[in-house]
Amino acid sequence: MDYTTQILIEPSFETPPPEVIPAEALAVGDRGTRRFVGRDHGAGASYFFVDYEEIGFGPTLHWHPYAETWVVLGGTPRITIGEHELTAAVGDTVTAPAGIWHRFVNAGPGRLRMLCIHASPVIIQTFADAQE
Repeated sequence: MDYTTQILIEPSFETPPPEVIPAEALAVGDRGTRRFVGRDHGAGASYFFVDYEEIGFGPTLHWHPYAETWVVLGGTPRITIGEHELTAAVGDTVTAPAGIWHRFVNAGPGRLRMLCIHASPVIIQTFADAQE
C-alpha cells in the first residue's frame, strides 16, 4: 500500500500545555470502562477502554457511522461483526466497518482488557435494542 500523503502544516514547538487525563476522570459506570471523547481534548479520535471481569459481558449490538477498531490488551473477546463471529487474542487488532452492526463480549477465561478506538472526535452509536 502507498501511504504517501501531502503534509499541509509546518511543525512547531509552540503548543498549549499538554495535559495528563487521570483514568478516574474518564470512568463511566462501575464495570471498568473509561470513555475518551477526542473533541474534548483536541484529538481527532475517541476511545473506550474496557476492563471486564464478568464472562459473557459486553455491549449489546450497535453500529457507528465510522469504523471502530479494537486492540486486545488482555483476555479473549468474542466479536460479532455483521454475520461474522470471531475470537481474538492478546495483541490482535480487529476493525468493524462504518455502518455495520457489531458487538463483543468477554469470552473468558479471565479479564478482558481492550482499547476500542472510534475513528471520530465524538462517539456516535446506535443500539439495536433501542430501536425495538
